[in-house]
Amino acid sequence: MNAIETEKLTKYYGGARGIIDLDLAVGEGEFFGFIGPNGAGKSTTIRTLLGLISPTGGSGRIFGQDIVQGRESILGRTGYLPSEAVFYPGMKVRDVLKLSAGLRRCDCREEAGRLCGRLQLEPDRKVDELSFGNRKKVAIVCALQHKPDLLILDEPTSGLDPLMQRAFFDILGERHREGATIFLSSHILSEIQRNCSRAAIIREGRIIACNSVEALARTNARRVTVHGRVSLEGLKGIRDKKEAAGSVSFLYNGSMDLLLQALASGQVLDLSVSEPDLEEIFLHYYEAGGGEGSHADSVCGKRGRTVNDREKRDLAEGNAGKCLRINGNRGEHGKNNNEKDGEIV
Repeated sequence: MNAIETEKLTKYYGGARGIIDLDLAVGEGEFFGFIGPNGAGKSTTIRTLLGLISPTGGSGRIFGQDIVQGRESILGRTGYLPSEAVFYPGMKVRDVLKLSAGLRRCDCREEAGRLCGRLQLEPDRKVDELSFGNRKKVAIVCALQHKPDLLILDEPTSGLDPLMQRAFFDILGERHREGATIFLSSHILSEIQRNCSRAAIIREGRIIACNSVEALARTNARRVTVHGRVSLEGLKGIRDKKEAAGSVSFLYNGSMDLLLQALASGQVLDLSVSEPDLEEIFLHYYEAGGGEGSHADSVCGKRGRTVNDREKRDLAEGNAGKCLRINGNRGEHGKNNNEKDGEIV
């Protein structure tokens, strides 16, 4: 059985589109990544799945239950971590955790204490006095303390320092091995690559690719920036080349050995090789000649299709809204009057 399944799930904010015809299928026990830049539609998808906002059309099911009719039962089996959590003022951390557990009619004191220890969170501090990172820790404990079957995490590591990020993903790994399904929404590609087995890429509300993380990253493109004087003539695998005074930057998908040989024959003052950002990956993924990444092999459990030349041009020109009618559309540019940026956990 799928833990999450949607069919043509659609959300409008008045006249503004949020997501349209969104199809997702996340298997029970899967560690699934949901990748996209800010405003792509990730939070709209999550809030619609959890019943925090009502869908305009289509349907969704979590553990076989309709997301509208079975909302209360679904929330009892789900741990949700919003990108920004809002708490009642004047409460201590301990009281917030007790309130969250009480809403689920659970005694979570033992697990809450264990999680607070691992995340270095002081239960007797008032939430008003906490930094953004420590408030995020409170939200993490609220989401995890009742040991839910499904974890839905929206940009979970924002505000956490590197040590706490490591501790957090250690905990998630343990929960996953115990059988929990994890839906991780992030704009940080490395988080998805390290932790997820499968992922979907969403852009402007559309799922433009869905496959195993290995297949999505198979292009191996890197952003290379060279300061100095070098000749790249004849070097294959260069795209999106940008030249400035004394420097050149490009996406590279060729032989690293040949690149180093070319650089060694010139004068290099400084060199950086990094992962391309998500926007570059989108363009690279559907660019003509993009190798195995030039088509979506599957769309979240459903067979995909080859992207045609017109769609490639639309993506390269930034007109994603015109192409890839695989799934939904557009991002979170509008919000209704009842929706806040953060959620009360």
